[in-house]
Amino acid sequence: MPSDRPALIASGVAFDHVAFDLDGTLIDSRADLAGAVNHVLRTLGLREIDPQTLYGLVGEGARVLVQRALGPAHQELVEEGLPVFMEYYGAHLLDATRPYPGVVEMLTAIAERGVVASVLTNKPEAMSRTILDGLGLSSRFIALIGGNTLPTRKPDPAGLERLRAQTGTPRERMLLVGDSGIDVRTARAAGVPFCGVAWGLTPDGLAAADPERVVSHPADLVAVVDGA
Repeated sequence: MPSDRPALIASGVAFDHVAFDLDGTLIDSRADLAGAVNHVLRTLGLREIDPQTLYGLVGEGARVLVQRALGPAHQELVEEGLPVFMEYYGAHLLDATRPYPGVVEMLTAIAERGVVASVLTNKPEAMSRTILDGLGLSSRFIALIGGNTLPTRKPDPAGLERLRAQTGTPRERMLLVGDSGIDVRTARAAGVPFCGVAWGLTPDGLAAADPERVVSHPADLVAVVDGA
């Protein structure tokens, strides 16, 4: 629903509201996700997969990750493997997951400019909140929309639209930041600018989506917000 709140306008910057993807953008969760997938494979009596290969399978939620890891020959095991993944991963969300270097400083810098931040992820909402709480990042964001918060998820634009309406931000003054082609498609579907991050989990998928802009370090995002 459209918000009745007036638009929040930050002075002297190009964007008033920045929505961030979570995995591969704000946090490096690769090791914990790979550990959970390989736990599923071990439990099902299947061969483990090299973590570097698993990193490229992340991006569309837990079910798709498990489907991809099982491969075409074992799709009948998805319904058995998914709850195993969710239980194990839920108990190991913060074993190795940390913010990417420079992310905390970047969030501080954009907040100092009066720019609000939010999170839009395909990870389940409760898990996402647990991670942000555990890393001390929750207070940095005005809202979080997870993969199960709404009936649809990225690349459907509904989540981004919900976040935009919450602050009454004009489309051209909102920025989505992410590391995947899914994020690019989400921004385009919502009609808002996009900035990709080169340090993410799926750099090839990001490049294939031909994003209008990609930065190589979190500090570079501050310059983007400034209009550079």
